[in-house]
Amino acid sequence: MFSSVAHLARANPFNAPHLQLVQDGLAGPRSSPDGPPGPPRRTRNLAAAAVEEQYSCDYGSGRFFILCGLGGIISCGTTHTALVPLDLVKCRMQVDPNKYKGIFNGFSITLKEDGVRGLAKGWAPTFIGYSLQGLCKFGFYEVFKVLYSNMLGEENAYLWRTSLYLAASASAEFFADIALAPMEAAKVRIQTQPGYANTLRDAAPKMYQEEGLKAFYKGVAPLWMRQIPYTMMKFACFERTVEALYKFVVPKPRSECSKPEQLVVTFVAGYIAGVFCAIVSHPADSVVSVLNKEKGSSASQVLRRLGFRGVWKGLFARIIMIGTLTALQWFIYDSVKVYFRLPRPPPPEMPESLKKKLGYTQ
Repeated sequence: MFSSVAHLARANPFNAPHLQLVQDGLAGPRSSPDGPPGPPRRTRNLAAAAVEEQYSCDYGSGRFFILCGLGGIISCGTTHTALVPLDLVKCRMQVDPNKYKGIFNGFSITLKEDGVRGLAKGWAPTFIGYSLQGLCKFGFYEVFKVLYSNMLGEENAYLWRTSLYLAASASAEFFADIALAPMEAAKVRIQTQPGYANTLRDAAPKMYQEEGLKAFYKGVAPLWMRQIPYTMMKFACFERTVEALYKFVVPKPRSECSKPEQLVVTFVAGYIAGVFCAIVSHPADSVVSVLNKEKGSSASQVLRRLGFRGVWKGLFARIIMIGTLTALQWFIYDSVKVYFRLPRPPPPEMPESLKKKLGYTQ
């Protein structure tokens, strides 16, 4: 599969900016028949920079996708585990809003009842589940982005790039949530049901005895409701925000920015995307938290019982958590790409053929 994807990736428009720079650079300095040659085109310098940078693999190769998956494991597994205390309080606010009335009140009650160790409840299923999710989320996103862009063709992939980001991320998250669902169910039981279980080793067998495999996968549909809109916003908003930052905010082209400067742009774009992600996915997150705690309830029953105000409980905590989480995930993911010297194409540029059609070039 990877070999066929690699063949398609070489010509796809998300690798095109690098190729286009080389083509533009070969055009040489501007000149006119009536005057002396003009100054060299800026793209010539960009092309030289692109050629000089040595990558460890080709864009769209099997190694590229595998290392992107590894980047997803590192970025998602570590960040979600680090934020377990905040996630625990947020879950308890959703399932028992009468007891846990706010984020600071929730921390206070948890510390009184469970001590400092209580804030780490659920770390094991969180680490395992979100590492698997990160592998599928980031790895498959790169795969689907290449596949869909080649299905559309170079010009349409550029014109419809936001839709392409949305479709690729939704497809990736579909599989990522199947990998996440069992560990998410165990995590919620551990965090929100006092006395049920303190560890994954205790929770998993107990859940299987009570409800069988259904206990681990009954939350997958609500997970899709929560995570697919979240991931679509996470990737599409991030990609377009990066594009906008380099176009309107950063005072120099991306190719002239150092690696640390590029990573700062990645972090800022990730945080902006994270705020929107939290808002879009929060109602479904509330349903998942209550559903995994209760036996025999359906998503529609939980939704009706919570009501409009109930599904927005804990939103402030989730914005802090998801904004920070998303920014760190993109920062770590991009850092992994830098470390392994993976191709990191700049934001896509309009293809030459489309510029000619629109009359931008002769």
